[in-house]
Amino acid sequence: MNRRPVVTIDGPAGAGKSTISRLLASRLSFFYLDTGAIYRAYAYRLKNRGWNGTEQEIAEICESTKVSLQNDAGRFRILVDGEDVSEKIRTEEIGLLASKISAIPLLRKHLLPLQREMAEVGGVVAEGRDMGSVVFPQAEIKFFLDASVGERAKRRYLEMAEKGGTVALKDIENDLICRDRQDRERSVAPLAVPADSVVIDSSDKSLAQVVEAMIAVIEKRCPLVKLFSD
Repeated sequence: MNRRPVVTIDGPAGAGKSTISRLLASRLSFFYLDTGAIYRAYAYRLKNRGWNGTEQEIAEICESTKVSLQNDAGRFRILVDGEDVSEKIRTEEIGLLASKISAIPLLRKHLLPLQREMAEVGGVVAEGRDMGSVVFPQAEIKFFLDASVGERAKRRYLEMAEKGGTVALKDIENDLICRDRQDRERSVAPLAVPADSVVIDSSDKSLAQVVEAMIAVIEKRCPLVKLFSD
């Protein structure tokens, strides 16, 4: 292999994709591409504008909004027109809206070249809903990270509680069920397990165990990756 591989991590909301992807990218010294955050950034802008549901406004947002990703000393940050929205986009409301707009062909068409451009030279861990199936179908390594809805809800609840949130656990679980249905049933790029991916259920695994399982797969398929992770 002449370049470092592209690693994709797909899976449902709350499965731990973001955390695992950051840890894996750090371990390999790869760039972490959080495509879900890109859609959340556009959802954030639309929400602030009071989006009326029309694709015309989506087109206007695509033309007028600048979204950029930054790796700030290992901390992933996303900026919308210069505003750091890294924390503001992590609400359930924004997540649901992001899931909805990610099925709009106009927005997907606008963002697809940007995502692929970021991975042209390899050395990328890309996470989202359709990384291995649609965005990077030729990726060298593909994972599908899953977990039970109860476990995903508990993790999200604890994460929000740490930040001072007061959302009820049952409400979070209901939102995740809604997100799952929305992601799997949408007509454009629905959430699916890529045929050539390695499925990992993280329900009863620690973060470290999941990362180690992924490292083992990567080093088996692409031994030269070890040269880039020291």
